[in-house]
Amino acid sequence: MKLSDYIAQFFVGQGVEKAFVLTGGCIVHVIDSLAKTPGIEYIPVQHEQAGAMAADAYARITGNIGVALATSGPGATNLLTGACCSYYDSIPVVLITGQVPTSQLKRNSASRQIGFQETDVVSIFQSVTKYAKLVDDAKMIRYELEKACYLARAGRPGPVLLDICDDVQRAEINPADLVSFDPEEGASGVSHVHESVAQLVELINRADRPVMIFGGGVRLAGALPLLKVLIERYQVPFSLTWAGMDYLPHDQPLFVGGFGVTSGRPGNFAVQNADLIVAIGTRLDTHEAGSNLKTFGREAKKIVVDIDAAEQEKYAQMGMAVDLLITADARDVMKAMIDKAGAVHRRDRSAWLSRIHRWKVDYPICQEAYRNQAEKVNPYVFMERLSSLASDRAVLVTDCGSNLIWTMQGFAIKGDQRVISAFNHSPMGYSLPASIGAALANPNRQTICISGDGGFQINVQELATIQRHRIDVKIFILNNHGHGIIQSTQDNWLGGRHHAAHPDEGGLPDPDFEKIAQAYGIMTERIDSNDELTDKIKKVLSAQGPVVCNVHQLFGPQIAPKLLYGRPIEDSDPLLPRDEFHANMIVKAIT
Repeated sequence: MKLSDYIAQFFVGQGVEKAFVLTGGCIVHVIDSLAKTPGIEYIPVQHEQAGAMAADAYARITGNIGVALATSGPGATNLLTGACCSYYDSIPVVLITGQVPTSQLKRNSASRQIGFQETDVVSIFQSVTKYAKLVDDAKMIRYELEKACYLARAGRPGPVLLDICDDVQRAEINPADLVSFDPEEGASGVSHVHESVAQLVELINRADRPVMIFGGGVRLAGALPLLKVLIERYQVPFSLTWAGMDYLPHDQPLFVGGFGVTSGRPGNFAVQNADLIVAIGTRLDTHEAGSNLKTFGREAKKIVVDIDAAEQEKYAQMGMAVDLLITADARDVMKAMIDKAGAVHRRDRSAWLSRIHRWKVDYPICQEAYRNQAEKVNPYVFMERLSSLASDRAVLVTDCGSNLIWTMQGFAIKGDQRVISAFNHSPMGYSLPASIGAALANPNRQTICISGDGGFQINVQELATIQRHRIDVKIFILNNHGHGIIQSTQDNWLGGRHHAAHPDEGGLPDPDFEKIAQAYGIMTERIDSNDELTDKIKKVLSAQGPVVCNVHQLFGPQIAPKLLYGRPIEDSDPLLPRDEFHANMIVKAIT
């Protein structure tokens, strides 16, 4: 059979139903094979970056691998930003790039390029993939595909790349003669789990003010079914990282809120005043713990569960003491915790729970003054209304910068909703192509795309993909007519000089997005005030087919609270009056 046909049938065998492609001379054979293979459909995107991002979101929603294909040279290099999204968020994606024929490879030559559009793709991608390999031998195609899919899913998941020469793609092969991949099982790495969990339970029993933190590793480990049981058995207040913000409805009584540099005050007060922090499936990066890790949970004993030992090495480097490191899969640890729940003492923590409840009442993210704003739309009021009107099974795909922060601060999860973003790489332009992947992964779920006016233009060309395939995505552009979060940085560091971030002061374009969407043949709506929110959001969500809704906000940054550089995460801007701030601190305040 033709080798490219084998590739297409292989992905069908992996349960992949959609592959995101942009054609080119060195990838036409694989795309042609996808076209004639039952069980899989190719989706042509308008930019390879968008294809990688769509595959990333497809993987997040299906739980299976995502697949994106591109040609050699510029086609391959255009995949890089999307690959970074998958690498830093641990998403299993297989990237297939075409390469020049084997006879035109420069290999060890000092020549910059021999084949037309030849680029050493493997070297470029090695630092942001789990595995990157040039396939220049047809007999190795089964081995490399099996190895790639295995590595994409195994341990800490992530993207892989296979760069397949054009003549290899069109080679004739006998599948019976192909070399197969047989992964070594190796050590499970969980022999110490029960002993470590016994220590964990003992520390919980001693704690007066414990907080558990659950991160993206919980879902990656397939441990979500255990989460509700664990919380019920332990009755310990918990916070969720951005990657886990959709794990449970936010009205769960023990949920303290999010925490970190751009999270609300209740969660930060709870985490920072805790005397024990149990972090499972999160690497506690600087966006969560703050720029100075020494100040994070500074009077708390800390337990960290992470499958990746390399992530744990940074704690000592950055000066954060960790009392118990458990290098293991989150599912194994959570299962052991449930097994040992009978050893948990039912301590009276009513004072701690009451304090947390008081913080949630005193510091809501959407303040009354925002609802009374007469001019334009307040982003927190928008999120409050969207939360109430979105389907209980909606998938929210958000972009980067201000609109990501507003979503994570202000959208209250209910039912079986999902919220996804490229949380760690966080490029402008992710949400539009990612919403394509999310919608195609499960067309029966309502898909809502949240973008900013800056990020929307990065991949605006994907409106053509949405229109051509009638992908039912509701797109809300939170339009503050400039790069608001950058303006805030410029205000703090550069005397308010808004170069390249403001339409008047910095030369930034401010186009009419409604006209742009209409040119693509997509229905549009606009919202100009808080008073219009309920009716127009309902109209957009109930419309048939895709809609672009331009939500006009005031100019400039509108994020509150938000940490200023150098402060501990409990002391966000705008700063509370010092007497009020100190009244909220159980541990010793730094400022």
